[in-house]
Amino acid sequence: MTLLEVENLWVKFPTRQGTFDAVRGISFSLGRERLGIVGESGSGKSMTGRAILRLIRKPGMVEADRIALEGRNLLDLPERDMRKVRGQDISMVMQDPKFSLNPVMTIGEQLIEAYQLHNKGSRAAARQTAIEMLDAVSIRDHDRVLRAYPHEMSGGMGQRIMIAMMLIPNPKILIADEPTSALDVSVQRQILSIIDDLVRDRGMGLIFISHDLNLVSEFCDRVLIMYAGRIVEVCDAANLHDAKHPYTRGLLNSLPRLDAPRKYLDVLQRDDAWADAPSVDART
Repeated sequence: MTLLEVENLWVKFPTRQGTFDAVRGISFSLGRERLGIVGESGSGKSMTGRAILRLIRKPGMVEADRIALEGRNLLDLPERDMRKVRGQDISMVMQDPKFSLNPVMTIGEQLIEAYQLHNKGSRAAARQTAIEMLDAVSIRDHDRVLRAYPHEMSGGMGQRIMIAMMLIPNPKILIADEPTSALDVSVQRQILSIIDDLVRDRGMGLIFISHDLNLVSEFCDRVLIMYAGRIVEVCDAANLHDAKHPYTRGLLNSLPRLDAPRKYLDVLQRDDAWADAPSVDART
């Protein structure tokens, strides 16, 4: 079942030198799966996630033939209706999400507010839902955490709290933009395990944006590789290390591997033709 379909998406920014195309005509679909989007910094990964939710600030422009959520074109919705889609249907965990929390509000107030934005239940019901979500992300000391402020939480706890907040409205799709990039490896694995369990239990679609190819190959079902705003290759995650495109091969060869140690890692070589080639259509 297709939850999301993106067709011919462009994200553009006017500059003194002319229009800069951050995302250039990409098309892909998302089912009830874990879809990875990988590439170097500046390849258009985060812009793609923000564009789906129409979070590109002016003077930036989003253009597409369609961005359809279960058949409904989000580009046709007025801003008032789009605000209901954000969070309720599609939630997004931003990069370094701990710093997306309001520093002057307790965590409990922020979780309750996230519930009340999308539900008409009482404050007691909101608090109970907040506790359930903290349980879902393996936070047990509810009373202490609900009374605490964001600066009192570690990086891993902050990530978990932000994920809990995004899942309170029970969205159909979760966009996770480098949610573990600031964490050490052990905490990173815990967060990924939590996201994986929640996505599977709720039957959600996940867009996992990352620059870590090894992580994505282990965690996702399908992977889109982006270069200069375009999709250059689509792979099954399990077969990512058998990718054919020279850009993907270059990224893989520049990573250290325990099973194949080398004295020197390869330097990524780029070809101007990659940026000019048509984007691969990643719709299933």
